[in-house]
Amino acid sequence: MRPAGFGNFLLLVSSLLFAGLSAVPQSFSPSLRRGPGAACRLSRAESERRCRAPGQPPGGALCHGRGRCDCGVCICHVSEPGVYFGPLCECHEWMCETYDGSTCAGHGVCDCGKCRCDGGWSGDACQYPKTCDLTKKQSNQMCKNSQDIICSNAGTCHCGRCKCDNSDGNGLIYGKFCECDDRECIDDETEEICGGHGKCYCGNCYCQAGWHGDKCEFQCDITPWESKQRCTSPDGRVCSNRGICVCGECSCHDVDPTGDWGDIHGDTCECDERDCKAVYDRYSDDFCSGHGQCNCGRCDCKVGWYGKKCEHPRSCPLSAEESIKKCQGSSALPCSGRGKCECGECTCYPPGGGKVYGKTCECDDRRCEDLDGVVCGGHGTCSCGRCVCGRGWFGELCQHPRKCNLTEEQSRSLCESADGVLCSGKGSCHCGKCVCSAEEWYVSGEFCSCDDRECDKHDGLICTGNGICSCGNCECWDGWNGNACEIWLGTEYP
Repeated sequence: MRPAGFGNFLLLVSSLLFAGLSAVPQSFSPSLRRGPGAACRLSRAESERRCRAPGQPPGGALCHGRGRCDCGVCICHVSEPGVYFGPLCECHEWMCETYDGSTCAGHGVCDCGKCRCDGGWSGDACQYPKTCDLTKKQSNQMCKNSQDIICSNAGTCHCGRCKCDNSDGNGLIYGKFCECDDRECIDDETEEICGGHGKCYCGNCYCQAGWHGDKCEFQCDITPWESKQRCTSPDGRVCSNRGICVCGECSCHDVDPTGDWGDIHGDTCECDERDCKAVYDRYSDDFCSGHGQCNCGRCDCKVGWYGKKCEHPRSCPLSAEESIKKCQGSSALPCSGRGKCECGECTCYPPGGGKVYGKTCECDDRRCEDLDGVVCGGHGTCSCGRCVCGRGWFGELCQHPRKCNLTEEQSRSLCESADGVLCSGKGSCHCGKCVCSAEEWYVSGEFCSCDDRECDKHDGLICTGNGICSCGNCECWDGWNGNACEIWLGTEYP
């Protein structure tokens, strides 16, 4: 026989259990929807009740105003990953404060973005002991930064730990030794951190794409993609991993802290003069072991010397004729007219550029670039001076898409020259651009109206192989000049 009142007890327990389950989010009660896209089984009032914090009246903010309510479950805003979380989006910031690399200093647990400190510890990161067994001298010694300044003169020392000056509660001064002062990032005019266009880390602004300056106050006049493209070195690295890219221009890391002379230079910081020294000394001019010229980080040795740093003497066993024959290869000119021949070996011009290479300097990757310096139209890769186009593109410089979103009429209108003739009668029209006749190699130009035979030849090569023919005129590469780009203006080679 059951004891008296047992039925009432069961009724009470079941009521409490039902009330508890009604407050559980949908993730714990999958039956609130019969399937994806199905209607919610809760009324609107019940759904909103479950998305409010306990004790909030009807009409109060749902999900703490940090998310949307979906069938009794809060979907938190995630404009920044992990900023809001928790069943009711009640938690702000995913990570708790750290001290000396440890979350909650190793003296607490992270709960909803805030540290719950163990007994005997306090502070935002549980970094302060409540009782101290250090002398004042010992404590101060632990609070000194690398310059022996206690808490960087921006805080006070408490039992070997710095408490930073943040009387206004903004937390802009922080760090183990209060070495970080984010007030340095505040724009004087807008009073915003990094002008509202970047993030501040330890007093330095890291700007969003398209912005630059100490406070991210200047906007670039080119797109981030164009900026990166202009800063990319021949080996595919941004500023050769030796500088930073600002609005399409590389600012190279200067080895000399005085700024008087930088051993790293070049449009994309591709030149590193340190590579020309046997033992690097910033203030020494002893390049290439004294037996050569340093050009863009590569030694161009004098006759009779060889080696990466021109450190080895050489006596050539070949006659002048034998040497030239070895340097010619399949070309009519020694080193393809793009280098110097020494004892049967070619040194390509300009040394260190990386774009002219090969045993006889037969590869010239500059031919893959258009007049703006874009390689293969940005749609392919260059291999020994020829473009290998990516899928969906073709043309000498991968400039033509295989698929076109223009009508035939629109395409033809873009291909007509001033006299109304389609591609000057010397090519075909493809997607609004003229593809000049391959049979007549000398025909070029936007409307196939140029005759590259008009470009001057020297040693049998158009533009001497040191430039490109642009509508009958030679456009010389850096270091070359003359009607046929036959004059080298760079350093005199021995």
